[in-house]
Amino acid sequence: MRILYVDIDTLRPDHLGCYGYRRDTSPNIDRIAAEGIRFDRCYATDTPCLPSRTALFSGRFGINTGVVSHGGTGADFIHEGPGRGFISRLARTSWPARMRRAGLKTATISTFGERHSAWHWYAGFQEVHNIGQFGMEQAHDVSPVALDWLERNGERDDWFLHLHLWDPHTPYRVPADHGDPFAGDPTPAWLTEDVRAAHWQGVGPHSSREVMGFGIPEALRKVYPRQPLEVPSMAEVRQMFDGYDTGIRYADEHIGRVIDKLSDLGVLDDTAILISSDHGETLGELNVYCDHHLADEFTNRIPFILRWPGLAGGRVDAAPHYHFDVAATVLELLDLKVPSNWDGRSFVSALREQRDAGRDELVLSHGAWTCQRSLRFDDYIFMRTRHDGYHELPDAMLFDLALDPHEQHDIAADHPEVVARANRTLDAWEADRLRDHATGTDPMDTVLAEGGPWHVVGHLANYLERLRATGRGDAARRLEERYPAAARA
Repeated sequence: MRILYVDIDTLRPDHLGCYGYRRDTSPNIDRIAAEGIRFDRCYATDTPCLPSRTALFSGRFGINTGVVSHGGTGADFIHEGPGRGFISRLARTSWPARMRRAGLKTATISTFGERHSAWHWYAGFQEVHNIGQFGMEQAHDVSPVALDWLERNGERDDWFLHLHLWDPHTPYRVPADHGDPFAGDPTPAWLTEDVRAAHWQGVGPHSSREVMGFGIPEALRKVYPRQPLEVPSMAEVRQMFDGYDTGIRYADEHIGRVIDKLSDLGVLDDTAILISSDHGETLGELNVYCDHHLADEFTNRIPFILRWPGLAGGRVDAAPHYHFDVAATVLELLDLKVPSNWDGRSFVSALREQRDAGRDELVLSHGAWTCQRSLRFDDYIFMRTRHDGYHELPDAMLFDLALDPHEQHDIAADHPEVVARANRTLDAWEADRLRDHATGTDPMDTVLAEGGPWHVVGHLANYLERLRATGRGDAARRLEERYPAAARA
């Protein structure tokens, strides 16, 4: 079997045509979706980048691997200890390792491992093609490497190629000569002037007044003209949506070139194609602009499209799944056994029978910008916050996504029984995983013990000065009271 896995960084599904988006961002992805299976409720277990890909490729939750953040202890895989053999468990049980041991040639075209010092993530790959730009490469840098690889290997029978494109990731940086394909299209209607104006009074890194972090890096204006640095008007709201969507369209065009190469080689019909992402993007939701800070619907829900020779396509799977459940299913489609240490579980029988069968509820985690665990169930998402990353978020939030698809109305106070149920479920989930845990410690506790989410550690004192200088002194006082040690650091 030939398998192409297209991994588009920071891709939220509701900005793809095949998921109902009105802008024409993804004609080539849509074509594959029309021939395959589109998973409507697929979620990354752990976000953002490093925790997500670690979970997917290891088949395990971040609470079990230890990788829940981007720095500190929470960025590294838990050591196996004295039981580690000459070959590590990960080298035997990772997703690509299982395929390699079955005879597939495994290769990745990605700078991800170097960007995040995620050396564990390479386990199982025979070939690693590092573009060398530390994640700042663009589709026109990546697709020629993919086309060359396919020219040399595409006609052989058994391979797995992971192709990683970064273009939707902030800073939005599609070349200027690509134009403005969405200049005449309306922006999503939910983000109105009233919503923007309310956000303008809010706080937090990547909020509307600090879109690129804790301040305004003016040097970026000329370097990345598509990227807003703050959102003082609806013009910048448009700039954000147009910049993000243009990144998707640019990646999609280069995906089309790769698909055309498979066709030219005469192997397209016999090649399985997976299209997904590590996480989504918050585009104004909860006053987070152009980034991925939360264990919420827009950070953790991801697209997942599977076109597999011999499987009936042209349909939607609406059951809730984790991303590593799809990975487990791929192993079973290859007649391979899912490793016993995986948390991911296959639903291959249901897939072959064209019926939906997934999880009853999903636990979602984030530990790099905030420390949150959430429960996605029924129409609800319940978000439990242990560190709010200076966004002034309540400790508990509840949203009915059927009625409130952009998380604008927290209804936790109105539904204490739902909140209590969700808290009990999260408590039981954590206890179950810590019962036989390698260290006995939730890595989220370690993140908090080391000062909090890595991306915000050491920034509060200077940020408080900015808040006071920009008329947000009351918010500065509240943050100082909530995080006194960080305010002094």
